[in-house]
Amino acid sequence: MTLDPADNAILRRAVDGARARGLGIPHLRKDDVDLGNLAPKLQALKHEVLQGRGFVLLRGFDIDDYTLQDAALAYWCLGTHLGRGTAQNAQGDLLGHVTNLGVDYRSDPRARGYQTRQSLPYHNDAMDIVGLLCIHPARSGGLSRIVSSTAIHNALLHRRPDLLEVAYANFHFDRRGEAPENKPPYYRGPLFELSDGHFFGRYNRAYIESAQRFPDVPRLTAAQRELLDLIDSMCNDESMHLSMELQRGDMQFISNYTTLHSRTDYEDGPDPDLRRHLLRLWLNTGFFSRLPPSYEDRYEDMVAWQKDPKPPIFDLSAIHAELAH
Repeated sequence: MTLDPADNAILRRAVDGARARGLGIPHLRKDDVDLGNLAPKLQALKHEVLQGRGFVLLRGFDIDDYTLQDAALAYWCLGTHLGRGTAQNAQGDLLGHVTNLGVDYRSDPRARGYQTRQSLPYHNDAMDIVGLLCIHPARSGGLSRIVSSTAIHNALLHRRPDLLEVAYANFHFDRRGEAPENKPPYYRGPLFELSDGHFFGRYNRAYIESAQRFPDVPRLTAAQRELLDLIDSMCNDESMHLSMELQRGDMQFISNYTTLHSRTDYEDGPDPDLRRHLLRLWLNTGFFSRLPPSYEDRYEDMVAWQKDPKPPIFDLSAIHAELAH
């Protein structure tokens, strides 16, 4: 989908109006933002993500007309018409920075994949929709890749129904050091579930593997490992996934339940101000009347994180210090 000049004019007025009233992230809500004729386009986008293909690439945002802070606010204004922004980590960040902080998620259990320049295995995030706004692309690499969770499910049904049964049983996932008080450092749930006629797919092999560090987590069985290997193989099959290169100003919105995403590794240039940098939203749309119980347990984490929501940080050196802490 493309934002046209009229859409951009509406968005500019919304940002200027919010600034004039002293409204910003994280407290600005949908009722504070009049997007006029742009609102129906966003409803069509949400329908496509939740009930259609499972993703939309939104282009045409006049990002060069904005400061970084105002571009983030414009992105937040759009997000309010898709859902409610939720906390993405235990620090209460509702607007996440996807950029290289020089860490390694494979060796540091506190690190998250989006804080590295490493390739990311196929996975999904939390909440109904994950959104990305590209502030700067990488000098090279950093391709976004997506694959249909439902296509993976149906391929398993056709090829290995015995392993599909395994996918409907519980796996354990690492909370990566962000467990709320009185909760274990891991959570559990199947890879595939159905609830009220809706399909819910979940996959993050890196977190499944790292949960094995806890002695009370059951060891992965041979059948579970065979299933994980087969899912990885299907995700990386070029006939199954779609690659796209996010350009400056592009916004990508993905269903976390029907679509998995990954990223190739990347290299930045020497200018730190031009490093690969994306802004991320996790959006609760309110579309689903009931989530599977395992999702409700995990989403309680976000409720706990959101008790003290933070205004976004735009000084990346401060994010470095926060990670070290």
